[in-house]
Amino acid sequence: MSQSFQSLSTPGVQQLKPYIPGKPIDELERELGITNSIKLASNENPLGPSEKAVAAIRAHCESVNFYPDGGGYKLRKKIAEKFQIDYAGITLGNGSNDILELVARAFLDANTSAVYSEYAFAVYPIVVQAVGAAANIARAFSLEHETMPLGHDPEALLNSIDEKTRVIFIANPNNPTGTWLEPEVMKRLLDDIPGDVIVVLDMAYNEYMDDSLQINIAAWLASYPNLVITGTFSKIYALAGLRIGYALSSPEIADLLNRVRQPFNTSLLAQEAALASLDDEQHIMKSVELNNSGKSYLKGALNEMGLSCLPTMGNFITVNLRRNAQPVYDALLKQGVIVRPVANYNMPEFLRITIGTAEQNKRMIASLQEVLK
Repeated sequence: MSQSFQSLSTPGVQQLKPYIPGKPIDELERELGITNSIKLASNENPLGPSEKAVAAIRAHCESVNFYPDGGGYKLRKKIAEKFQIDYAGITLGNGSNDILELVARAFLDANTSAVYSEYAFAVYPIVVQAVGAAANIARAFSLEHETMPLGHDPEALLNSIDEKTRVIFIANPNNPTGTWLEPEVMKRLLDDIPGDVIVVLDMAYNEYMDDSLQINIAAWLASYPNLVITGTFSKIYALAGLRIGYALSSPEIADLLNRVRQPFNTSLLAQEAALASLDDEQHIMKSVELNNSGKSYLKGALNEMGLSCLPTMGNFITVNLRRNAQPVYDALLKQGVIVRPVANYNMPEFLRITIGTAEQNKRMIASLQEVLK
């Protein structure tokens, strides 16, 4: 008699659907026998990593026979200095996704609930369901909302909190919509969330946001002891392949996260590259400039095609095709252009397009025009 291992897994895991990442270029070219493809699917920085980060990797690549510093002392000190917060409040993760899982493991179980918005990052439901917690999904603004269609509705988030809620996840700006909450709106929301609910403010795309939307992180952490801010080196720092992120919080929360964190969850090369990246402000400025010009071009070109785009403060733009987006995505693949369908977010008529170089953006628009004929 064969054993069903499905039945041996926990109830949450039995119902999970794995996260499906953007299609890699190698996979597409292998499947279709094509070359010269471009990938605008995973919100990667098209400039690539900082030269300082590459130099740091080269300088330390012959030391990978040694374990990394499990506590990440140098990187944590550097991050603490950048944000002017207590070193003891830094937790390192294997990407910020790892941090999200640490929060779930530290604060959620089958007797608790978590809150997140419709159309929010797909990892939230995964980490919540994996530990058996209940998911209270707050409705988002409607597509007809005047300023922030499909964006987080603060009132709905608050109303979704119940007596079992221990964590609320808020992505700002949000992936895959690109929408955001203004700082004053976010602050009012934090004022109204009970102090015994951990607020995870996911700021993976924060560096791409306008200066007027930036917050005083140190002041917010001091004002809200229940706040956990997550960041990543995968986006603007262009270290997605090295998988390194971080959380900023009170030392007490960081201590709890570090209790469930694996001892060597960030690699030697990732730590050194992240350290070097923090010193390269020029790379950040160039990345923001490229993103802003690309965003303007794509929005204008898509609007000229009669397509509407969601407002965005990320390094991507999400476009409403007003038709099933899957055939359009499939047709773009045949032209060597990889974007991201978001039907898994219950947005079947939308495509999410990473903002690339000027050349990549123009090629994507030309291919989309050809497909939509």
